[in-house]
Amino acid sequence: MLMPEEIVRLVGAGVAAARAPERLANKARITTSRLKMENPEKFDGKSSSTFNQWWEVVTMYLGFYPETIDHQKITWVGTLLTDTTQVWHLHQYRKLRDNDTWANYTAAIRVEYRNEREAVDTQLKLGQLRYQGSIRTYLMEFRALNNFAQAAGKALREKVDLAMPDAVLDWWFAHYLEDFADDEGFLQATYQAGLQVEKKKALKQAREATRPTGSSRLEEKKREERKKNPPAEKTNDGNKRNSKPEDEFGKPGSWGSYEAAMERVPHAE
Repeated sequence: MLMPEEIVRLVGAGVAAARAPERLANKARITTSRLKMENPEKFDGKSSSTFNQWWEVVTMYLGFYPETIDHQKITWVGTLLTDTTQVWHLHQYRKLRDNDTWANYTAAIRVEYRNEREAVDTQLKLGQLRYQGSIRTYLMEFRALNNFAQAAGKALREKVDLAMPDAVLDWWFAHYLEDFADDEGFLQATYQAGLQVEKKKALKQAREATRPTGSSRLEEKKREERKKNPPAEKTNDGNKRNSKPEDEFGKPGSWGSYEAAMERVPHAE
């Protein structure tokens, strides 16, 4: 039989185990604080060229607080508007009151302040953008422009292909034989192709830097020539000694004619 103290110990252990999840949850609520984000800048409507970027920041901010309901979003956006934009917001509110929806409000403010020329201008800039030796820089600029140009699918891929040099395209087609399901996969493959081409180029430059320069190669060639054809040496009396072997009479073994050669041949007395 269990002793009374053993029963108490077992019951206490069971209660502690049952309350463990509750303690962990309480601890999480105490130690975990909600992240805070600073509000986007205010918008006065004086320059429509800034609206698209401002509105993108607003929607990103609201995405951080997904539990926010429609009329709260609309009221909060109203606190970011000043001057004539505040007047527009109040008119929108008085017209629909609490019947307005976030989708309707979004469409209305975009129609009112969106710069219609911005998409056209960024499309043009996107088409003129070219790879300049850094695939990372190119794609960063491409993505920034495409936030407004909104190129996708075939149009996006044509712009990227036209911007790439032959080396990147050659690597791309050698390693990717099938089409990609989405644009992001295509851009990632292009990034990898550019990265490999840049690594190869850097390796070639490093190897070239370790080779002799043009003047060094010339000196090396001259040394090889001197080994094959050593120059004439000076004798003790200051005269040059030809490096070619001499004939048995002490004269270099070459004469201009037969008669010249016979002059040195001894004749019988």
